[in-house]
Amino acid sequence: MNSRLLPQLIQAYPFLEEGNLQLTPFGEGLIHETLLLKSQRGTWILQGFNDSVFNYPERIDHNLRLLDQETQGKKLPFKLPLPILNQINKGLTELERRKFRLFEFVEGVTLQQIQAPSQAFLAAQAYGVFADWAKDLDAQAMQESIPDFHRLDLRFEKLRSVLAHKQALTAEETALRDFYLSQKPLIDWYLDQIQHLPLRVTHNDTKINNLIFSENLEKVNALIDLDTVMGGYLMYDFGDLVRTVACSLPETSTEWASLKLIPYIFEELLRGYWESIQSFSTPKESRSILLGGEVMTLIMGLRFFTDHLQGNIYYRVSYPEQNFHRAKNQMLFLQSQQALRPQLQEIWKKITGIPD
Repeated sequence: MNSRLLPQLIQAYPFLEEGNLQLTPFGEGLIHETLLLKSQRGTWILQGFNDSVFNYPERIDHNLRLLDQETQGKKLPFKLPLPILNQINKGLTELERRKFRLFEFVEGVTLQQIQAPSQAFLAAQAYGVFADWAKDLDAQAMQESIPDFHRLDLRFEKLRSVLAHKQALTAEETALRDFYLSQKPLIDWYLDQIQHLPLRVTHNDTKINNLIFSENLEKVNALIDLDTVMGGYLMYDFGDLVRTVACSLPETSTEWASLKLIPYIFEELLRGYWESIQSFSTPKESRSILLGGEVMTLIMGLRFFTDHLQGNIYYRVSYPEQNFHRAKNQMLFLQSQQALRPQLQEIWKKITGIPD
């Protein structure tokens, strides 16, 4: 962001006027441009909004305003940084044909991967606390910031549609195709679940790096990246924690022999999440989270493989085969989860105390 835009920024946020403003790049965000804004009066995050990924910024603004209203009467044990409203009472500010947002800066540490099992517990506990805090919000009033974001059945149908127009596949692509098409029983289970599960306000992107930890990593200071907050199911949020935290390696890894679910990390995640949601989760919801990891892993595998077949039009790649490798990574992790179902079921029963 060029310093020539600073006068426009001050005009939009008059409280910035005093003090010498300094802008520097910040963080490793892949979607929005993130800048650190400092002055003698304080520190903020200035975010360049990426409306090529989030096509409905007004829906996000609507959802975040609902969250803001809820924070007025019901506090969280950590910060929920929401856009600071500009002088015309809007969260989004237009500067030279681009949209920007201003946030309070939260001190702390962002992790890309956990360094100890206790951090898995804290992460899951925080996302569960958010779900508990938001349980009285009307999820139907939330608008879809990304339409059909976690609709597993539609992701499955999209892959089948793309495959129908694909002339030839390599042997490796054929093996991947056969695996993903064999997951129809999980699709059917998912479709049955969503007929009975209550719609909740969920975060929908529960990666470890969407939390800011304290410097000593002993508590969560903030839950961030709220653009995907909308109506969803508890199994989405717990499932993405399993997918991204309980896996032995990140989704970009190609160390195929080492890819697996780590049961003791799954247990820490479940302990943390269950502690926060048990007071309001229905029996059907509570049972659904057990397969949440499979659901979210299958969604991402389908998306990666579909994007590979379409020529890498959505996910950024560093080399041509990367989306294929991501899809293979998710396949192996899903296979590990399914092989460990009996063990995970025992962990679930031990922690929840709910009979089969």
